[in-house]
Formats: sequence, C-alpha cells, structure tokens
Amino acid sequence: MADIGAGAAPSLIRASLSRTGKWAGSIAFIGGAVSDILNPLAPFAAYIALAASIAAVIIAIAIVLRLVLAAKALPALVFATSAAAVAGGVYAVQKETNSQNGIIASLVPAIAQLQQSIGIVAEKVARIEQTVTQTQKTVEEVKKSTDTVAQKTDQIASAQQQQAAQGAATQRTVEAVKQTTETLVGGQQQQVAQAEKLQATTEQIAASIDTIAKGFATLAAQGGAIAEPKRPDEFYHNARVYELSGDMLNARRSYLAFAGFDVDAIDPYTRFATLLRVQDGKAGAREVFGQLAEKAKAPSIKLVHLLQFDDTQRLDKLNAFIAANPDYAPAYFLLAQEFSEDRLGSQTLADKRSEAQALTKFVSYEKDGGLLGYFVDQTQLADWLDRGRSRLAALGDVLDPARFAPSLTPMRSNQGWSMTISLPEPATAISWRLGGTGPFTDTGLLALNDQRTGKPMPNPSFELPDSTAQTTIAIKYLDIRGRETGPFDIDFDPDAALQQGNKQILDQFWTSWIAFDASGNHGLVYFTQMLSYRCAIKEVHYSLNGAALDKTLPMPPCNARDPYAIPDDFQPYFKVVESVTSMSVQVTYTDGTKSPVRDYKRQ
Repeated sequence: MADIGAGAAPSLIRASLSRTGKWAGSIAFIGGAVSDILNPLAPFAAYIALAASIAAVIIAIAIVLRLVLAAKALPALVFATSAAAVAGGVYAVQKETNSQNGIIASLVPAIAQLQQSIGIVAEKVARIEQTVTQTQKTVEEVKKSTDTVAQKTDQIASAQQQQAAQGAATQRTVEAVKQTTETLVGGQQQQVAQAEKLQATTEQIAASIDTIAKGFATLAAQGGAIAEPKRPDEFYHNARVYELSGDMLNARRSYLAFAGFDVDAIDPYTRFATLLRVQDGKAGAREVFGQLAEKAKAPSIKLVHLLQFDDTQRLDKLNAFIAANPDYAPAYFLLAQEFSEDRLGSQTLADKRSEAQALTKFVSYEKDGGLLGYFVDQTQLADWLDRGRSRLAALGDVLDPARFAPSLTPMRSNQGWSMTISLPEPATAISWRLGGTGPFTDTGLLALNDQRTGKPMPNPSFELPDSTAQTTIAIKYLDIRGRETGPFDIDFDPDAALQQGNKQILDQFWTSWIAFDASGNHGLVYFTQMLSYRCAIKEVHYSLNGAALDKTLPMPPCNARDPYAIPDDFQPYFKVVESVTSMSVQVTYTDGTKSPVRDYKRQ
C-alpha cells in the first residue's frame, strides 16, 4: 500500500498541475502585475508572497498529516505556491532595480501616466499607512485560521473557483484599462499634432492683415509672379498676376492656397468667387466656397459663400449673417448691392432706402480706419468707398420720410370733391380709406398702360361728396414689385382745402383777375374770376392810374356749399371814366399771405 501511495503521489501532483497550473499561473501572474502597478501605495508583492507562502505551508502540513484529501487540497497548494513564487519574484526584482513605482511603470510610460491620472502616485501617506495596517491584520487573520484549515478544505475549493472567475474579470478589466490608456495616449498625440499644425499656420501668416496688405502692395509694385510663394500675400499676388495674364488654372491654385491660410479679408475671396463663376458658373462657385466654409473660421469666407446663392435665398442668408455679425463692415456694402439699380434693373422707393441705409452704415466704418482690417488690396477698398459715396449722392435725401410720402390735391366742384393722389414712385394699385379704421377702397385701373411698369395704370383719383367733414384719409399702394407701401395718413380739412385750391387757381391765372371793357362793354372793369374763387380771398386792394392801393374791392362772403356761384344781387364789375388807363391790384388771402401787386393796362 505504501508503494502504491508513493507511486500515486507524483501522478496526482502531475494531474493537479495539468488541471490547475494554467489558471493558477495566469491568476498569479495577473496578481503580480496588479501588485506591481499598485506598488506606489504599498509593497503588495511582498504581502502577497508572504500570505501565499504561509497558506502553502499550512496546506502542505494538512496534506502530510492527512487532515485533508490530497486530491482536493493540491489545487490550492499549486495556486498558493504559484502566487508566492510570482509575487516573490516581482518583489525581488523591485528591490533589485529600486523601482518605487513598479517595474511595469518604469518600462511602459503609458502605465506611469495611468498611475498619475488615477491618483495612485499622489495618494497621501495616511492612506498608505491605513492599507499597510489592513494588510497586517489580514496576515494575522491568516495565521489564526491555521487551526481551522482542515475543516474548511471544501470552502477553499469553492473559493478557488470564485478566484478563477475573478481572475478572468480582472483580466478583462486590465485589458479595458490598457485600451483606455492607449486611447488617451492617442488623443494626447493628436492634440500635440494639432497644436503643432496651428503653430505652423500661425508662423506662416506671421502678421496681421495690415502686414499682409503692405506685403501685397510691395509685390504689386514689383510685378511678376513669385517663383516659390510661401506667405499669403505672395499667393494673392500670384493669383492676381495669373488672372490678369489669362492663366486661370494657376490663378485658381493660388487663390486656393491663399484660402488655406484662413485670412479674414474680403477682397481676395470676392475676386476668387468671380473667377469661379466665370469658369464653373454660380453652382460651381457655391460648391467650392461651401467646401472652404466648412473648414474655415474666417467670416469673410462664409460671407462670400452665401453670396453664391440665388436672389431671395441669398438675401435671407445675408441678413442672417449680419444679424449674427452686426459689426462686420463689408457685409453692409454687399447688402447694398442687393438693392442697387445694377442688380434690380429698376428700383422702388423701398429698394432705394434699403440701399441708402446699408451704404450709410458701411461708410460710417471708415472713421479711424475701421475698414482697413478687411482688405488686403487697398485699391479695392477705395473702389468700394467711391462707389458707396457716389450712390449716396445720387440717392439724395431718400431716407427723409417727409420727402417721399403720397400727397392729396383736393379740387372742389359744385358736385363735390375730386381727390387727386400724387405718389413718389410708380404703382400697380392704389387704395384709400376715410378715417383710421375700416376697409380700404381700390381706385381701380385706367384704360391705358403705365410705360414704367408695363401694367395697367392705377386710377390716381377718387371722389368724395361735398358734405365730407374734416377727417383723415389713409392712402396705400403696391409698388412695382407688388410690395405694399403705407398706409399714409393725410389730414383733410374741407374749408382749408377749398381756400388752398382757390388760391392756387388765382395765383396760376392772375392775368384774368381784371378785364377792361370786356365784350364791348366800354367803361366797365370786370373782376369775375376773383369773385368765383373768393373763398381764398380775405380782401382786395387796388388803385387806378397809380400804385397807392388806396381802394378796396368789395367781395361777397364765401358759400362753402356752392363756392363758385356769384350771388344774383352782386355785380361782378364797376364803372370807370375814360381817363383811367391802368389798374393795380393786390390780393390778401385767407391764410394771411399777399399776392404781388399786379398791374393791368387798358387797351
């Protein structure tokens, strides 16, 4: 039996090593690696080696004394022995190499960074002492458990299985930590590369717009293309040289190279866009600048990109850009172009006002050199300013709201009022309303076309009854683009309108005030016209054969309901002697003004 037992022991050990050695060795190795990484906190490798050695001795004694079955205890013995060997080896190497942070950290910089990032190295001494105390307590507890090893062999086997599962989980955790570490290292490297690239770009530009502009001006004076351009001003200079010589391919390449510097200047990109539209059409230019705008930070590139869209879409995008960048001066000049006569062909009053407002805003930035920072080519800035000032001069006082409002000319007849509307611009429809509320009435259309609009001309007048009291008349109209303008409120006073209308006729036809010997009635002086329009007259002074104006011409009172009728009992003439050869007349109107002294000769 002794021989059989002696012969079976090696076989049992080999079988146990075969079954347990692989996972036991793996777990022991992982434990050694983890203890090495955690070495800055405490010499865990030494603690593990001590604990594993004690456990191995206890298990071996139990097997020898047959306190437990060898088949069940051998896996635990193998595991404890492996752990003691690996941890002891790690601790020995640490001592030999004097590696305070662990062997792996000294060999792999990423692990050292990981130790720093999770705070292992920077742990306080108090925490290290606490860990040491806990470890010592654990060792003492292991020593105390020696007497109960035999009774808990089955529990040891179960614990081994749990340790195996935990070892696998630990392996996955280590791999995840490793992957995270590699990702962090890669991200740091990418940031370093980006910083180096940004630094290189900064060094390439190496100057403000002012410096680039001065360099461009110097190169332009020298003429000729730069053989090996490196700076943005050199690329822009070459682009202009190639463009003027008709070498569009190299001009395009040079413009693209300039755009690569992301310089925030407006003129190179507007010229580049013009070249692209000629070569590739608006869609091609939009595509190229769309790609540039995705990468660029310069607002000028984004601004020129949106200019490549069509009509309403372009205007909407331009307004959105200005809303986001309210102090970006060049945008206001480009906005003015959207309402210019060159762009629209014919302008409405609203177009002119929008153009004038944008140009006024743009020119205001010229003060203290506020526009210089947006242009590399100063001749381009000078051109924009000249064009802006010229257009503002042509537009005049278009921004004065009082100068360009509709007006009404009331004309009283015996039947009522005829109201003639005068508009500041061509219209396609006109409507009016009495008072501040209620619907508007369209004046209708005339049976002829307006040559300015190519559409039927709206009727510029409407009628009101003679009983119309003092009120407000609102006028609105549609301009040639169909945009509603107004309403404009115009005060209407019938009495004042009658007086003003009569005064206008009297002033216009003053030669008819006096008629000597009319219709063969020799010796009579007729003043019929003044009687007919007497509602505008306060008094009339006259003189015969002189300028003393010492006589007064009587006038019946104004009848607002029948203003032009002459009373039946009033004679529109008076008699003069043969010696009267002339008459001087001056009218004082109801508004207090006086006419010039008018002279009339008797024929």
